[in-house]
Order: sequence, then structure tokens, then C-alpha cells
Amino acid sequence: MGLDRLAALHGVATSHSPSPGVTVPVPEATVVAVLAALGVDASTPEAVGSALADADAAAADRLLPPTVVLWLPAPGLPAPEPPVTFPPGTRVRVRLEDGGGTRSWREPSPVGADRAAPDAAASAPWAMLPTGVHRLDVRTADGRTARAGLVVAPDAVAQPPRRVHGFLVQLYSLLSGRSWGMGDLGDLAELAGWAGRSLGAGFVQVNPLHAAVPGAPTDPSPYRPSSRRFPDPVHLRIEDIPEYAYVTGQDRLPLEALVEKAAGLRASVLDKGALIDRDAVWGLKAQALELVHRVPLGPGRRAAYCDFLAAQGQALDDHATWCALAEVYGSDWHRWPTGLRDPRSTETARARGELMDRVDFHCRLAWLTDEQLAAASRAARDAGMAVGVVHDLAVGVHPGGADAWAQQDVFAGGMSVGAPPDAFNARGQDWGLPPWRPDALAASDYAPYRGLLRGLLRHAGALRLDHVMGLFRLWWVPVGAEPTDGTYVRYDAEAMLAVLVLEAHRAGAVVIGEDLGTVEAGVREALARRGVLGTSVLWFERDWAGSGRPLPAEEWREGCVATATTHDLPSTAARLSGDHVALRHRLGLLARPLEQEHRDGSAEVAEWLAYLARLRLLPEGRLDEEGGIRAVYRFLLRTPARMVGVWLPDTVGDRRPQNLPGTWDQYPNWRLPVADAEGRPLSIEALAASPRLHALMEVFRARPAAAPEGAGSRTGTPGARRA
Repeated sequence: MGLDRLAALHGVATSHSPSPGVTVPVPEATVVAVLAALGVDASTPEAVGSALADADAAAADRLLPPTVVLWLPAPGLPAPEPPVTFPPGTRVRVRLEDGGGTRSWREPSPVGADRAAPDAAASAPWAMLPTGVHRLDVRTADGRTARAGLVVAPDAVAQPPRRVHGFLVQLYSLLSGRSWGMGDLGDLAELAGWAGRSLGAGFVQVNPLHAAVPGAPTDPSPYRPSSRRFPDPVHLRIEDIPEYAYVTGQDRLPLEALVEKAAGLRASVLDKGALIDRDAVWGLKAQALELVHRVPLGPGRRAAYCDFLAAQGQALDDHATWCALAEVYGSDWHRWPTGLRDPRSTETARARGELMDRVDFHCRLAWLTDEQLAAASRAARDAGMAVGVVHDLAVGVHPGGADAWAQQDVFAGGMSVGAPPDAFNARGQDWGLPPWRPDALAASDYAPYRGLLRGLLRHAGALRLDHVMGLFRLWWVPVGAEPTDGTYVRYDAEAMLAVLVLEAHRAGAVVIGEDLGTVEAGVREALARRGVLGTSVLWFERDWAGSGRPLPAEEWREGCVATATTHDLPSTAARLSGDHVALRHRLGLLARPLEQEHRDGSAEVAEWLAYLARLRLLPEGRLDEEGGIRAVYRFLLRTPARMVGVWLPDTVGDRRPQNLPGTWDQYPNWRLPVADAEGRPLSIEALAASPRLHALMEVFRARPAAAPEGAGSRTGTPGARRA
């Protein structure tokens, strides 16, 4: 069928398999709509025929793919094979990135198919290329020409220098005696310094700190931001801004009044059981920042600010312009005056000039936040952390936010990212996030993606990618359609991975992929080949291909972060006690009778506790909740995992999930402080003094030996199912 072939040429699936042996066709209307979002008219049979003819003609003339990837082996290994085979006598020219000059040569005869190794003469010019994103131009002996992006990347990303453990925490939930009602970057530095020095932690992983969409109420989810490229100034520690000390005169009293109100917000959360109120926190911080902004920068500070502006360039200018316009016209750019919906219009340029002071204000906030991110990173490194701060990259952005406005040319209009129906969600999911167009990314040499990664990696010891499977394909849902009527769209995974590895290499950072849930065959292997660590959660690690029993520690994969839970799952205390089932029952979220859910949950816990007891990891006995939590982490330490993540609320017995998927206003998602087993909020100071926390962390001081060298190297099916 013509439509099927056209869809395949553009990476659009016409069917999907929700489970082995089951194939579900994609509605034709969905295929047509997705192709339209990619700039391909398939609305009529005639349009399909025309588009196929154009595609066939382009393929016949094509010398190069849209993006060429060259992986450079580690020193001492054989030279790389040429990434593309050209006709004999083809002239090759590579223009190096950032004006680094050009390299030119003539391709010799292609390597014979019967040759076991690449021809040295053919490989030599390619092997001498520096890493980077370059431009490749070729001209064949008969005069045909082609041009493409060339990504030259190291063979794999860096690995942790040694086996490390660390904390996983939602930063907003971590308050101290100095917070303004929610955790901030000062608290992150404090946690990193204490955990590294006192507990031997090698990293602290936080939630995405991306800029949220402003407005009241703000969406509290860190996974649906306005911009992934720039951090949110709500995370600033106001008192740590150097200019804060120089607010004097008539501005000092209002500033001190704001500090007093902030203390009240903090007390309401820590002492009175109030939820974290991001809007109230930002309301106070925004006023304080206006006062601090009036203090002139000293010459050195001014020079540093100017350097930051120059380094961030157009991306920061666009972000700050969107923020300034949002103050006037609201936070959804689709509702702005027509001329302002285009970031490159004359109307937008005029408005930018008229709002210059506000644009500068928002640029300044981005700089101040960047400075405090750098300070938190330094605190982690100074405390001896082998990895440091692990930042998190959300899978997408809000359709009305700054990134979607500034990068309209690379986002697919009328589409939303989600997930297909599966055994755990028969209706599928629509996350309300516009996807990047794979063709537009390639045409831009992946500039938006590179800029995003480079910004996040500036102060990261590691980067976690939420839903890392999105580097390979994403489930696109036409706006207004049901998630069940979506389809998969493929990305150039080789290019996406190459850019990721390149930027992580430049930053010296580890990369972690969140690969939970249904994962396409070959994805984990491809990620592992490039050194990207996976995510393995204890409750999902079973011998799915055999007995279905808990997977022995020595059979876990080495290339992962091993943990007991995540922000979307029950805490370990809640799972051991069954409180998570009771919570879902109270909220009407159970798909089966309460008794059956309790019975199955209790059986799962009993099986794990019996297994841990047989391994002599549960000396406290099966009825000891704290002992059960310690046993879980003792087991994780027996795996060969390179990183072991401790969910910070687990250290004090917190029973409440930070996010309960499937809820909106029924549950206070993303608004809960870390609390003890009775639900009493705990500050960082209280955490540091907690006997329960220190008892758990003793497990890491006297940890059992890891599995033998080479054990657990499997990268296949463990963790492929999600409860």
C-alpha cells in the first residue's frame, strides 16, 4: 500500500505490538496527520503518489544520509571504518566546527566485502578527525555533490571512576532551616557536602530543575517545563546572591520583611503540615530578586555576566524575551498577538526593545541560577563525591512555553508525546508535550539538542535522561485524539546517541538512561554499547524469561543505577507495609478488588523477604520494617551495579510517594516535603541527626563484596516490565 510505504520512508509506524504476538494497526487518519506534521502531504491518493515519487527521486540521487556518524575507538584500538562508502575518486571535504578549518582528501576504492579489516588508507583520514559536529561535503568523479552533518564522537561515555552509592531526592522536598518554603540550590550544596563527607556518598541525583511555566497555579510537575534549556530561578538561595548583602536604604526593610514571610512559609511546611506552595515561594523570591537587581554589579561581576550572555547567545535572549512577554500577555504564546507568536518577527524585535529592562532581568536570573548550580557542583566535588550532582532531563516541554515558542521550526505542530496502551494502562497516555521533528533536528545538525545537553552538562557530574527510549522512537498522538490512536515515530538513534556521547565526553559526565517499562528489543544493548547506564529497580528485576522469581544479584547488569524505588513508585516502607495499596484504594485507583491487590502485594513482599532471609541479608527478621529496608539495600550492594541509588525518603521511613501517576488534584503530587514514618516533615538538619538514617547508611560502610569481575554484564531483559 502506498501510504504504508510512504510512512515507512519517514519513520512513521503503521502498526505496533503492545505484547508478543499481538499487532495493532494504526488508524489511517493518524498516519496522515503525523505525516502532515512532518511536512508530507498524504491527504489523498494523488498526494501519496506524488510524495512517493519525490521520495524515490531523492533516494536515487542521495549520496549521504541526513547525518553521518563516526565513532572514534579508544586509543590503542584499530582505526574506525569509513562511515560511508563512496564511488572511487570521490572528493571529501570536512569543515570543522567553530571555524576549526577544513580537512580534504580523495576517497580510494571502497573496501572489498571480503576484507576482514578496513583498508588502512581508507580509514586514515577519518581517524584523524577531531570530535565534534562538522559539515561533510562530497563531490564524486562524475560531478554529483552532497552535503550532510558529520558527528564525530568517542566510542562511549565515561563511567564512574569506582562503584559508588548516593542519594536520589526531589530537591523541592528537601528543606533546611534556611529554605524559603521549598528546597533550593543552597540546600543541594548542603546535602552534597554532608553526604559526601559524612556518609561517603558519591553522588546526589535531583529532579529536573528546568524553568517552569509561570502563572498561578503553576504546574508543580518538574517534567512539563517551559524550558529544558534553562533552570528555574525559584531554586535560588536569595541570601547567597552576592548583591543581596548590598541592598540598603529604603529597599532593606522590604527585603527583611520578605525574609520574615519566607520563614513563615518554611515553618508552615516543616512544623504545621502545609504542602509546599511553589507559587507562594516564587511570589516572595520574585519580589526579593527585584530589590537585589537594583544593586549595580561590580566590574568583575559585570564582566562575568557579560561572558555568560555571550556564551548563551540567542538561546538565552529568546528565553528571556519569552519570559518578559509572558509577564504582559500570559504564559501561552498561542494566545499572544499574532505578530509576537513568531520569535523572529519585526513585532517581536520591537517588543524586545521596549521590554529591554525585563529581558535583562530574566537574563540576570538565569545567570544567578547558573552560578548557584556551579556552587552546588563544587560543593559535591569538594566533599569527595566521585560523580557529584546528577541532573535530570525531562522528555519534553510544555506546548505554550519558552522552548516551544523559540524553536517552533523543530517541534511537530499538532502532536503530543505519550505512551501506547499496555498491560498497565489500557487507555495509553498523552503527556501533552510536543515532540521534536526528527527531520528538522537533522537539518539543523541537531543544534537544539546539542545546546540543551551542553547547558545541562555545564554543572553536572552525570545526566539522567527520562524515558531514554525516546532517543529511538516516541509515541506521537495527534492533538484531540485518544492516546490509543497514536503511533511511533522513529528518530535517528545513531545520531542522537552520538551527540549525547559527544557532549557528555566534553563535560566528563556519566550518562544514565531511565529505561523502565516496555523497552524495544535492542535498545538496552545499543545504550550499553555507548556506556549509557540503565536504571534497575529491585521490584521489577525478575527472571521474566524463566521462573519469574527474583533475579539473583549476580545476574543483574553492571551498567546501571540499582535502586529500590523512584519518585513515581511507592517508597520501600510503603511497599513493605502495604500502605501504597491502601492509598490507591482511598483514591479509587485500584483496577481490582482491594483484597486481591493486598493479597498479591503481600505475596510479592513475602517472596522478596524470604529470598533476602535465605541470603542472610535480613538478620533483623521479617517483621522488622527498618530491617527489611536495610536488607533491600544490602541486596543492591551485592549486585555488580556501578551506581546504587538510595531514595532519600527511604532513610527515614517516609511512606508517601512524591508523585502518584494517574492523579491530578486527588493527591498532592510534587508538593510533599521529606517526612518520617509518621508523616512529620524533616529538615536537612533533622535528617543529618536521624538515627534511622544513620542505621541504614551503616549498610554502605560495611557493605558486602560485589559480584566477581565480569558478572552481571548482561544488558537484555531485566527490568523490562513495570508494575
